[in-house]
Amino acid sequence: MDWVRGRLLGSGSFTTVNLATHTKHSVNFPPITAVKSSENYTSHFLQKEKHILDSLGSSPHIIKCFGHDHTFENGEDCYNIFLEYAAGGTLSDQLNNHGGKFSETLVRRYTRSVVEGLKDVHENGFVHCDVKLENILVFDNGNVKISDFGLAKEKGLEHGDKKLECRGTPIFMAPESVNDSVYESPVDIWALGCTVVEMISGEPAWKMSSKSNMWSLMIRIGIGEELPLIPDELSEEGKDFLRKCFVRDPSKRWSAEMLLNHPFILDDETVLNLKELIHESPLPLMSPRTHFDFSQWTSSITTTLPTKRIQLSLVNQRPLYSLEGECY
Repeated sequence: MDWVRGRLLGSGSFTTVNLATHTKHSVNFPPITAVKSSENYTSHFLQKEKHILDSLGSSPHIIKCFGHDHTFENGEDCYNIFLEYAAGGTLSDQLNNHGGKFSETLVRRYTRSVVEGLKDVHENGFVHCDVKLENILVFDNGNVKISDFGLAKEKGLEHGDKKLECRGTPIFMAPESVNDSVYESPVDIWALGCTVVEMISGEPAWKMSSKSNMWSLMIRIGIGEELPLIPDELSEEGKDFLRKCFVRDPSKRWSAEMLLNHPFILDDETVLNLKELIHESPLPLMSPRTHFDFSQWTSSITTTLPTKRIQLSLVNQRPLYSLEGECY
């Protein structure tokens, strides 16, 4: 093993993410990476994630995978993939570090990078299926990149009876996913809109009370004409951007390529330097607890839904690296 496992960055039911220091010089690996590991018998999602990242190729807006290996540690066979290390954690961490809200200037810049990343994902034939702040990593140069492709899928590819599939994080799901288990590129645009709402307002896109349950949320998303919140404090350009994301008919929802030409995220030479904005506050050493006032449901794929309720797990803390989806 030509690398040393360092401190823990995050963990999930089936994976851990640590710092990794590479002891031998290699043109393929930087000196420090993040290593995402799981035991061999639970490594399906991790192997799929590496395959997708390899298929996506090189994009400045998508987390880079440098390679993989197998190790034997603490009596267990492990599968490991090596990823870029993001010193700034996730956008969820940074949101908390900025007092629970970002300035619109910062939201515009972050959003453009995410849309550029989604354009690359979609043009290469994949759907991310779990776009949210926890899956967008922040680097020390101020760049942000899309991460965690454990729930991603090929466009147009279905597995088994799609009517029984629930993929992703419920509060970010699009109506077609809730109603018909459809997971194509428009679902990422809907989730992007929910993410923008959270960045600008510090609140989830769907208003919920502490007594709300996931089933009632799914009904709201799937039935009727209700749309996610569009914050009053957002500029008219921002509100129009969200209206292009929150279109219930996925065939009429704007694509990532179309959104790149929207005035809300067009490049502007006068925008303040992103790196300066990010470093207004020190980076948190540990991930904060969720800032929502209700229990948050994590990413997952559920393939055997009961008739009366959907089974997804609860989360109390948010890791520096958002980990892969889980089957129940």
